[in-house]
Amino acid sequence: MYKLVAIDLDGTLLNSYGEVSQRTREAIKEATQKGVEVVLASGRPISSVEDLATELEANHYLVSGNGATVYDMRQKSIVYDQFLSKEQILNIVKICEENSIYYNIYTENEVLTKSLNYNTLFYHSENTHKQEEKRTNINILTDVYDYVLRTNNQKYLKVTVCDQSQIVFGSIIKKLRTINDIDVLDVAHMSKKIIKSGTEEILVEYCYTEITNKNVNKWTALEYIMKKENISKEEVIAIGDNVNDKEMIEEAGLGVAMGNSTQNIKEIANEITSTNNEDGVYEIFRKYILI
Repeated sequence: MYKLVAIDLDGTLLNSYGEVSQRTREAIKEATQKGVEVVLASGRPISSVEDLATELEANHYLVSGNGATVYDMRQKSIVYDQFLSKEQILNIVKICEENSIYYNIYTENEVLTKSLNYNTLFYHSENTHKQEEKRTNINILTDVYDYVLRTNNQKYLKVTVCDQSQIVFGSIIKKLRTINDIDVLDVAHMSKKIIKSGTEEILVEYCYTEITNKNVNKWTALEYIMKKENISKEEVIAIGDNVNDKEMIEEAGLGVAMGNSTQNIKEIANEITSTNNEDGVYEIFRKYILI
């Protein structure tokens, strides 16, 4: 019997419009009512993940920042963390600024950026359909370096770096990897998201990578939850689509890749479900949990 289901958000639970289907919502609620721990495991900040988790009644633990934190929604507190230091953040910002490449910084409660573009543009679009208290907090700054330098006691989850040019992007990856004690994800495919603007649909497509503290990943964060709840790895289902889901798909008792996953993620999974636009997550709940 599976006791914990860990689900990535973008490209997995959420479809290309950033939505969760009604039958998937109902399946998750039914699973939690049966006592299954449903854990949303995302690269997003805590506030963004918590709002969706609350809606879905998956309201115990969540994983944010690709495993940088575990947040206990019942205690309203971070119970596990692996944050980036201010020095690491400043070094990353300096390289991005010197090379005129787009980046944004995820803290525990907001996203710091100089403009709305790529992933922050998608979050902004999501926000227009949400109540104010449920929006992803986007803090647009003139000088990010100065803001970080002058701000104390800030908790940094990760940095996302984006560009439309594969050549420019490859160059910046090499430079970022000169910084000590960080992990720079090898993302194999471009991100594709759809923004609705009236009757028009706008495709947002870009290369990206995510930078975390050394050895941060979703599985390590999930292990903390498993130990607390006395759950073995054989009792865990992990569902994802991208390289930041690799460890949890490899290590879980049942590792599931979405139909829209990259080939390398499909190759390590125990099972491949339908795409995020075809309710692949629902299919797994129906097959293994709601039986």
